[in-house]
Amino acid sequence: MAARTKSKVTPKYKTKYKVRNWPAYDESLRKRGDITVWFDEAAVDAWKPRPSCRPGGQQEYSDLAIVTALTLRLVFHLALRQTEGFVGSLIRVMDLDLETPDHTTLCRRSHTFAVPAIAKMHDEPIHLVIDSTGLKIVGDGEWHAHKHKTSNKRRSWRKLHLGVDGDGFIVASALTDSGVDDSSVDVTMIKEDEASIRRFTADGAYDTRAIYEALATVGLPGIAIVIPPRKTASPSKPAEDVLKQRDAAIARIAKVGRRQWRQESGAHQQARAENGMSRYKRIIGERLRAKKPGAQTREAMLAVNVLNRMTKLGMSDSVAVAT
Repeated sequence: MAARTKSKVTPKYKTKYKVRNWPAYDESLRKRGDITVWFDEAAVDAWKPRPSCRPGGQQEYSDLAIVTALTLRLVFHLALRQTEGFVGSLIRVMDLDLETPDHTTLCRRSHTFAVPAIAKMHDEPIHLVIDSTGLKIVGDGEWHAHKHKTSNKRRSWRKLHLGVDGDGFIVASALTDSGVDDSSVDVTMIKEDEASIRRFTADGAYDTRAIYEALATVGLPGIAIVIPPRKTASPSKPAEDVLKQRDAAIARIAKVGRRQWRQESGAHQQARAENGMSRYKRIIGERLRAKKPGAQTREAMLAVNVLNRMTKLGMSDSVAVAT
């Protein structure tokens, strides 16, 4: 028998949670499936782009039209031809004098259109939680590769980095190649994030000097940084002010143990980012539909906007239940 590679929490000791706002959360879940769609006058006017005043052929559809079609494609898991038919049916039902982007146009424009920026959800300082996950792009699936012993070299994936605040909203994102170092990407995400950061939580992969220096530059005075030090970590010598929270964590772990330190520091809140990854894969999917890197990046950004809209409808307010 093969050795177990994954540990499981005994049900007796697994934390149980109770949703305190079930009626409101239940209603928000129903709204996520509501397919009521309307085009206001501004959207109808912006469906066709203004003349570019440049020589050559003019675009038939604005970026707004492409974003609308590709967003519907993500939400309802449609192929490009099905997306063309779905958007066309909406336009016919609403009796609008608009043309429908065909699937060829959607494919061609999917790596050039301008993606709307992530909307700022809060004005107050946030608790930023960062993590990354893999999204498949080409090749055989895991079951097919195991069953037929196909080569792993044919499978490829890209890495999605997400920054989630305390309320579950995604405030920063990036899509990179699978071999890119997490901390180097997230330093850029931290510096480009417009929100003020009062607390930062991540896992041990982000235990680097660059992360601490970036947070010292853009974070609020007195920012709390919770990153589990590596097991081989040692305090900075001589002691450096930018690493004082890391040095304190190393000393505390040596005294009470890593598990006790995680409980005291709130390192378990890193699960907020993992929940964001889970929502992405359950709602959007585990695979990128686009083939070209530029289109894949825009697809991920559209997906983030979709998830934030769903989160804005309402999230569960859970509390741990004593057992």
